[in-house]
Order: sequence, then structure tokens, then C-alpha cells
Amino acid sequence: MEILHSNILGEGKPLLILHGFLGMSDNWKTLGSQFAEEGFLVHLIDQRNHGKSFHSDEFHYQALAEDIERYMNHHNISSASLIGHSMGGKTAMQFAVTHPEKVAELIVADIAPKFYPPHHQYIINGLKTLNFDELKSRKEADNALAESLKDWGIRQFLLKNLYWVEKGKLGFRFNFKVLQDRMEEIGENINSTDSFDGASLFLRGSKSEYILPNDYAVIKTHFPKATIKTVDNAGHWLHAENPKDFFNYAIEFLNR
Repeated sequence: MEILHSNILGEGKPLLILHGFLGMSDNWKTLGSQFAEEGFLVHLIDQRNHGKSFHSDEFHYQALAEDIERYMNHHNISSASLIGHSMGGKTAMQFAVTHPEKVAELIVADIAPKFYPPHHQYIINGLKTLNFDELKSRKEADNALAESLKDWGIRQFLLKNLYWVEKGKLGFRFNFKVLQDRMEEIGENINSTDSFDGASLFLRGSKSEYILPNDYAVIKTHFPKATIKTVDNAGHWLHAENPKDFFNYAIEFLNR
């Protein structure tokens, strides 16, 4: 089996960071460097079908969690702290309940252990409009995408995935076909009886609806030692919208 691609920073206690849907490890480079400066060996990981990691038709959270176990074994990591955002948070939760002995601390960013109905279709529809036979630059791709996706920030997040497949031809690093076909899997939940008894921190964006107060009980059911904190002035991409508070909450928890 293939090993996930990663960018490794610093030295010290292992810290694995998992990006969200249609994201990549590069999204976390700035924060990863900050954690490295605080004495962590930071592994910025591309999950399967994302970034520079391998593509696979199999795409569900059990497989994503198995990828993390294989990655840790490959790098001789017996135990690590995990940070996961959105889809990466679901992967981290699944890994924690399956391999609790391998998780020192768990930080979940703006996602709860519950089912989420598919809600990324507008993004998928926008990406479908891009014709890479015609587009010759990132600027042209941004202009084309702007016709269906008005939010500049979301477009820049998505366009980070562009790369030159060959001279003069752009393409996406993520496995677009599998990701659009397996949208339902992104919203799936861990099993109703699964739990992780270790230290965990759930961070929610004050402007996000991904974790609501009525989700606190289900978080505590699966993660009984969970602390839940709100990052002010931030939506779902809380680590990008308010990186200062996100980092401060995370580092305080990791160094407690």
C-alpha cells in the first residue's frame, strides 16, 4: 500500500495535521511552522485523493484512518497529537476511536461527530465548468470560476490545487472524479457506539454552523473528556480566518 505524502517541519513531539475536503497540506504551512517553533515535529499530510498523495477509488473514513496508521508505522511514530479540520477532523476522530493508544491528544477544528448532508455541490458544479483544454493560466481559471463562485477566498483555496500537468496544460492535484462521486462519504459519521477517552479539544468558528450548541452533547458522548471552545470572528475556515486565536487555543491545549 502507498504512503501518504507529507511535508515535515521541526523536531520534537509528533504532531499530525489533516486538511479538509478539497484542501491540501500546504494550507497549513504557516501554522505548521508555528507549531514547529514550539517544539513539535509537525507532519503536514495530504490525505488520499488530495494534494500529492495517491489517488484511489476507495474513499471513506475507515480507509482514511487506515492511511494514518500506515503513515505512522512507516515513520516509526508510536503516538502523536492530531489536528484535523472538517473532513480531516472526521478522519482524526475515526483514527482516535479506532487506535486510541496511538493518539496523545486530539484537536478537531469545526466539525462534530454527526452526519452532515452533502452541501458542497455548488463548489463541485463550479469546478466542473473549468475546461483545461482552453485555460492557459491561473488567472484565466480564476476568471472562469468567478462566474459561478463569487467568493474570492473560496476560489483562491480551490485554485491552490492547480498545477501544470504538462507544458501548457493545467489540472487539479485532487482526484476530482472520485471526490465528486463520493460526496456522501464526506458527511458520514463515526459509529454511534465509538468513543475516545483521551484528551480532546473541539474548536468551532463563531460564524460557522458546523458545530452548534445542541451538538455539544453528542461530542461529549463520543469524546467524554472534550473541551469545546469558540474561535471569535471566524467561520468554517477558522484556522485561516483567525489563525492567532486558533493557534493560541491549540498550543495551550497541547502544552497543558
